[in-house]
Amino acid sequence: MGFVKEFKEFAMRGNVVDLAVGVVIGAAFGKIVTSLVTDVIMPPIGYITGGIDFAEKKIVLKPGDPAHKIAEVAVHYGNFINSVIQFFIIAFCIFLVVKAINSLKKEETAAPDPGPTKEEVLLTEIRDLLAKGK
Repeated sequence: MGFVKEFKEFAMRGNVVDLAVGVVIGAAFGKIVTSLVTDVIMPPIGYITGGIDFAEKKIVLKPGDPAHKIAEVAVHYGNFINSVIQFFIIAFCIFLVVKAINSLKKEETAAPDPGPTKEEVLLTEIRDLLAKGK
């Protein structure tokens, strides 16, 4: 019975729930970025480079033979290029999010103590003068 209670306390901690939410959102964000790179960014790059589709770029090490059911062995460096582009887009987006969060935190903590107002300074001087007069 104690194990179930411990597990429940562990699973309901804020950090675990936040991590789970982050993983789910991260997976969805990854799909969006993959679509952005594949469907939006790479076609114009392919057009500029003369119709090159990076996803189909490969170095064939051993040709396949469909008649004998032998699979092709190839290094698909085009997929790697797409993955690198996706990584840079994700890294840039995360940088922007972290920068925005940090700027919000700075605004919250950036309000320094303004010090005493003119009235408070004047009242302090009057108090000190009255205290000397006694």
